[in-house]
Amino acid sequence: MTSLSASLVRGALLSPLKRAGRPDAALPPDRPTRPATPVAPGPLAAYGRICGFTESGALPLTYPHVLAFPDTMRLMTGRAFPLPVLGLVHTWIEIAPHRPVEPTEPLELVVYAQELNPHRRGTEVTMTTEARVAGELVWESRSGYLSRHAPRRPEPDPASTPSAAEAGANLPTATASTAGRPAAASPEELPARAEWSLPGDLGRRYGAVSGDRNPIHLYPLTARLFGFPRAIAHGMWTAARCLAETQDPAAVRTVRIDFRAPVLLPATVTYAADAAGDAFALRGPGDRVHLVGAVTRKG
Repeated sequence: MTSLSASLVRGALLSPLKRAGRPDAALPPDRPTRPATPVAPGPLAAYGRICGFTESGALPLTYPHVLAFPDTMRLMTGRAFPLPVLGLVHTWIEIAPHRPVEPTEPLELVVYAQELNPHRRGTEVTMTTEARVAGELVWESRSGYLSRHAPRRPEPDPASTPSAAEAGANLPTATASTAGRPAAASPEELPARAEWSLPGDLGRRYGAVSGDRNPIHLYPLTARLFGFPRAIAHGMWTAARCLAETQDPAAVRTVRIDFRAPVLLPATVTYAADAAGDAFALRGPGDRVHLVGAVTRKG
């Protein structure tokens, strides 16, 4: 937690020196690594309680992300990282648990910046986390973080611009993110399964467990400094709370969650899902959609 707080301070100091959207920007080659270590039982139990996970023995699907997050922040707040960390928005996460991981297994974690892509609202970086036990890849995730700015639109070179027919012929039929995934149900049409009342101090409580004490999650005053009228819930708390409702987590092949809108605290939200919890959403008043998720299963 100390290293994560130090990273936040360093990122705040370096952010004004960085300019997002540079066409020649390069990602740092560093791969911060957490050495193979068993999971501490006390913090794990506290995380499970606040996120609603049952004590099933295996690590919650989202927990390796939390363990690796200090190293992720250390990389994203370093001088070599091209995007300013202030204002960086977590937009999506994909998780692939290759097998259940027991807390007693020494877990090695490595993080790295995978790619940088233009986005309609700025520039998005993809961060990857890998977890290994004795060299075996047991869990991995990819996350998108958006740096918002006016997109750069270079003039196309007519000589190198493909025709419409050529462009259509070159489109992939599926990506790694969508291959094999069933068509997503409308998040507004999914049946409500539960209603959760979220207290105003949820961000502080989750921050104490996860170490993520970003000011936008803590108090109305600190959130207003970044344009939010009140503190907002951590996106990874909302993701974890929804995944805690998933049936048979050992059968999960992949998870994809897209964060749509922040949850202003305090709040009352509705968890909506299909019968198996494979398509789910978190909705607010007026059916405002905060996140949508999809689970694919093995077999």
